[in-house]
Amino acid sequence: MTDSQELIKQHQPEAIRRRVQDNSHQSYLPDAVLGGVDGGVTTFAVVAGAVGGQFSGMVIVVLGFANLLADGFSMAASNYLGTKSEREEVEKARREEEHHIRTIPQGEREEIRQVFARKGFEGEVLDRIVEVITDDHDLWVNTMLTEELDLQPESRCPFRAALATFSAFVAVGLIPLLPFLVPGLEADQRFLFSIIATAAAFLGVGIAKGRVLNHPVFKSGIKTLLVGGLAAALAYAMGHGIRGIYESF
Repeated sequence: MTDSQELIKQHQPEAIRRRVQDNSHQSYLPDAVLGGVDGGVTTFAVVAGAVGGQFSGMVIVVLGFANLLADGFSMAASNYLGTKSEREEVEKARREEEHHIRTIPQGEREEIRQVFARKGFEGEVLDRIVEVITDDHDLWVNTMLTEELDLQPESRCPFRAALATFSAFVAVGLIPLLPFLVPGLEADQRFLFSIIATAAAFLGVGIAKGRVLNHPVFKSGIKTLLVGGLAAALAYAMGHGIRGIYESF
């Protein structure tokens, strides 16, 4: 299918209806993607640093899981508080707009008129737009939130945002630790398998991030892989260097 055919397909009435409906729902995929990226980077950095310091497999597993749970919870809590603040901002603005509509409805109608006049509407069409919007209280308030204050009327659930972040953080962050849970492997083999598995995870999460943010997926995947690799290399060098300094005493 050519690009023009795909574009025509995407702009059929049914496809438009589904797209508009999907966009009206709150998405927590960005929370999951960012949580996954952070989980993979931080946990593998711990693993790399511990390997560089020549810690035992048991110590690496303990440090890795401690980091996984502590940092995952910390990131989820931060996302919860941030999303909660966004929701509180929207609710505060909603109460203020409702108060303005009750107190000075003519002034609020004039705001609606000027908002849509700036969009190029005029005459009877503009009068009809103002009438339709101001006849529906909820639509009136939501229009003021989006057009005047640049806020989204439907705010995301803080708990769901935090849960998506924590779940993805743990799921991806667990990957670097899996080879250290497999019995019978040498230390070098475990670290090699951890590198390969984590690199694949970085690439996959980066591609998912690119899709979410509408960025080139391959470029996003490579960028995430490079960032994660750099963090791991720094952690390994730090662990190896500190061990060398300690042994020199």
